[in-house]
Amino acid sequence: MSRHILLEICCGSADDVIEAERGGADRVELNSNLFQGGLTPTLGTLRTVKRRARVPVMCMVRPRAGGFCYTDTEFEVAREDARLLLENGADGLVFGFLHSDGTVDEGRTRALADLCKGRPCVFHRAIDVVPDWKRALDQLIGLGVTRVLTSGQQSDVFFALGTIKEMIDYAAGRIEILPGAGVTLRNVGRVVASTGCDQVHLARHKTLPDLSVSNNRSIYYGGALYPPEDRFDVTDTDYVAAVRGELDR
Repeated sequence: MSRHILLEICCGSADDVIEAERGGADRVELNSNLFQGGLTPTLGTLRTVKRRARVPVMCMVRPRAGGFCYTDTEFEVAREDARLLLENGADGLVFGFLHSDGTVDEGRTRALADLCKGRPCVFHRAIDVVPDWKRALDQLIGLGVTRVLTSGQQSDVFFALGTIKEMIDYAAGRIEILPGAGVTLRNVGRVVASTGCDQVHLARHKTLPDLSVSNNRSIYYGGALYPPEDRFDVTDTDYVAAVRGELDR
């Protein structure tokens, strides 16, 4: 490709960030609990990342899973987390606040955007459930939001290439559009070519063993889903490198 396409990797741990950078990521989004779509990372994770990696780190601010209309207490937690993350080296914040009808909560969005004070702020895939994405983009532009992460209001960005292109055209440089969800090595070239985007967001993990639980395979710590306890995921460095290579062709 004749232009540099920025590659952002969604990470759920410090090791994820280290491996993403090793694979050629330009930027990372740092979370905890990727299984539930990503929640606020710990300060220990962020501080370790800032010591061990040089890639820009966008930190998720999401106090719980299950929607984006938070209680007053949850928003107080989110605002405090945002302040602490920025004080401890976050290069920007990722968040999304909606009213119960799915429209953008301008007051809460403004509060976190103002905390960033010139650092990038990103409205995440909450944009994918708003009733009118054009109105939402206009609101976010007015609030000073830097970019939106979106799958084009589909479960997979590959099914929304037309909408992503329409979003980019409608934004007209006033706000960045970052396609994410379902971006893969096989389709990233087409995503870029079809939408005209200049950045993409993806996650890719490999599974590693942890044999410390082998003495008792009947024990589970994850609740009703009973996830396997003898393995964990970490960013797949080789896959990230392959995507980087595809984007640089």
